[in-house]
Amino acid sequence: MTVSTDIHFDRIVILDFGSQYTQLIARRVREANVYSEIHAFDIAPERLRAMAPRGIVLSGSPESVNAPAGYRAPDAVFELGVPVLGICYGMQSMAAQLGGEVETSDHREFGYAQVRARGHSRLLAGIEDEVNAEGHGLLDVWMSHGDRVCSLPPGFTRIASTDSAPIAGIADEERGFYGVQFHPEVTHTRQGARILRRFVHDICGCASDWTPEAIIDDCVARVCREVGDDAVLLALSGGVDSSVVAALLQRAIGDRLTCIFVDNGLLRLDEGDQVMSAFAGRLGVDVRRVDAGDQFLAALAGVSDPEEKRRRIGRTFIEIFEEQAAKLDGIRWLAQGTIYPDVIESAGATTGKAHVIKSHHNVGGLPERMHMRLVEPLRELFKDEVRAIGVELGLPPDLVHRHPFPGPGLGVRILGEVRRAYADVLRRADAIFTDELRTAGLYDSVNQAFAVYLPVRSVGVTGDQRRYEHVIAIRAVETVDFMTARWAHLPYAFLEHVSNRIINEISGVSRVVYDISGKPPATIEWE
Repeated sequence: MTVSTDIHFDRIVILDFGSQYTQLIARRVREANVYSEIHAFDIAPERLRAMAPRGIVLSGSPESVNAPAGYRAPDAVFELGVPVLGICYGMQSMAAQLGGEVETSDHREFGYAQVRARGHSRLLAGIEDEVNAEGHGLLDVWMSHGDRVCSLPPGFTRIASTDSAPIAGIADEERGFYGVQFHPEVTHTRQGARILRRFVHDICGCASDWTPEAIIDDCVARVCREVGDDAVLLALSGGVDSSVVAALLQRAIGDRLTCIFVDNGLLRLDEGDQVMSAFAGRLGVDVRRVDAGDQFLAALAGVSDPEEKRRRIGRTFIEIFEEQAAKLDGIRWLAQGTIYPDVIESAGATTGKAHVIKSHHNVGGLPERMHMRLVEPLRELFKDEVRAIGVELGLPPDLVHRHPFPGPGLGVRILGEVRRAYADVLRRADAIFTDELRTAGLYDSVNQAFAVYLPVRSVGVTGDQRRYEHVIAIRAVETVDFMTARWAHLPYAFLEHVSNRIINEISGVSRVVYDISGKPPATIEWE
């Protein structure tokens, strides 16, 4: 098949200076139906030119422009003749590189601020949250900076200000260069999405070609070009990513797709049956189920270190997958559910600038060992985009919108040694929590919720009898990008109801606690 529109033609390149919000910039641009991609700030000029971007965004950074090793954008950014938007540090870098001055302010701004729009720049004209008594437009924004621009570069005018940052926005309308000291990509900046849409559509001239329907057509066409008439093997986990890959490949190559679903005994309640029903039943995909709980539990016996548990789960999965794949003839491609954040984080890791908090469970090393080529249809997509095309492909909404589940499954939600009895208890506790969230209409208001089995015992009383049994922790978080998260402030009455159900209905649990840790300093998962 052919795709009539090149959905990558109108491309916005985002240069990352190390901001925690860089992925949000890319997602906001894509929400405006424009393709965007992230690259390191020190990208080779020739590579940047070869991309032929319609516009460039310079991200924020925890660094200072005035530091001895202050980051700088390639000169090519300002020589390509395309619009440029600098955000926070990106604005400061632009100003410093083009002849302005940046100083460290005595008054740092972190959090909410109100910006006064000045002049009538193409970027901000007509965009405001309210108007003051003098008729000036005001914007409610999110600030996070210590340095500030104190002198404009030649050709620039001031387009925004605050009391502590007299130059909070700059513009060179002739060249299409703009900078804002605040962060339009975060939801706290109420008009941020409008500002970014203004930049990519009105200033850069991008069309709205990045849509779920167009992404599906593009992915299907690309898979057909890559694999030709070959057969493809997919390790189907039942998670959102691998499920969407299965639906995409089934549309692209039909019965030349074979899926292997390994039930490791560490899945959520009834998850194996749900996966088989959705794919082998409703979608007609060739799915071969392997019940391997005994092998995984044997491999985990006596192991309490979380990293070692992850390694053993990954190794056991590879062994079983290789064994099953050897039974199939003519398989030349291995499909994986790699998504864009995986690509970004892998690139960051290779530079040595990223720290490993915990390893990610995947089919690491498998393609080379099996002499198979990789096909990764989702490697350009963020999780929310994966969900959107999953719905478009006809996957069950409950599957597409379910909360994230770690690759090692309950193996890293059982603290300490993993035992079958612990997994059975945790499965039921997790199901009660999830079911009650759905019943109360709270499931979609949190971004991840789950139960954790703790390796400690607590005294309890049931029917006048003493109990000395294990503790279950429940956790729910609200987050935009899963890089930072706030614990969900669920109603006390709801938590009480969940606790009572878990303790009364599940033998072996004497106490339920609620995790109120944010990320950072905690991680979302416990292991």
